[in-house]
Amino acid sequence: MNKFLHRSEEKEKMDDLACSGQELAQTLKELRTINKLLGGNNVTTSGLTILMGSSPKQSATIVDLGCGGGDMAIHINKWAINKGLKLQVIGVDANPNIIELAKDKAKNENMPIEFLVGNVFDPAYIKNTVDIQTCTLFTHHFTNEELVHIFKNLKSKTRVGFVINDLHRNFLAYYAIKWLTKAFSKSNMVKNDAPLSVLRAFKKKDWELILKASGIKKFKISWHWAFRWQVICWI
Repeated sequence: MNKFLHRSEEKEKMDDLACSGQELAQTLKELRTINKLLGGNNVTTSGLTILMGSSPKQSATIVDLGCGGGDMAIHINKWAINKGLKLQVIGVDANPNIIELAKDKAKNENMPIEFLVGNVFDPAYIKNTVDIQTCTLFTHHFTNEELVHIFKNLKSKTRVGFVINDLHRNFLAYYAIKWLTKAFSKSNMVKNDAPLSVLRAFKKKDWELILKASGIKKFKISWHWAFRWQVICWI
């Protein structure tokens, strides 16, 4: 059977919330480089520009879900500074070991970002309702049914909407990242998880079905280089 027809539900090594240590640090470092080289971070901030409108509020609270090592939260904070926006950026991840790495990175870069341990399956994963939430390379870690649950929680904690930045399930993307990580990666976690992430990723029809099942009526799905989906949802 064509392995690209349906989303894989095989778990990645990074899905283990107890993962820690040098391999985790090396994995986050390599993922940071991959996202930077392929321009993936801009898919999130361009989505924020659309969601916030042509005349964005001068202050807003943004939560970055599945924040990992804090790269996207820091990127959003720098983007806001360049735009003259006063954003309160909060990073949330279920892995406490990753949160500690994110705190250290933000401190080293003098970024006033709050990082919290929270599980998005818990309706109280954050205490207060916020303006916008972002999910970058986060949603492919979950099944369709799990995502419906997650998006319902997001809706209850979001005033404006959320931006999703995730991978396109495509054979070119799969073999390209598989060969690149095999040749250059020093992390066994990256070598395993990077191609598997593509198999767990999405086609446009997947997104349409998931969002409609989540009760999200207004959304925009667009394809971006390199093999990324930008999904903008309005509450």
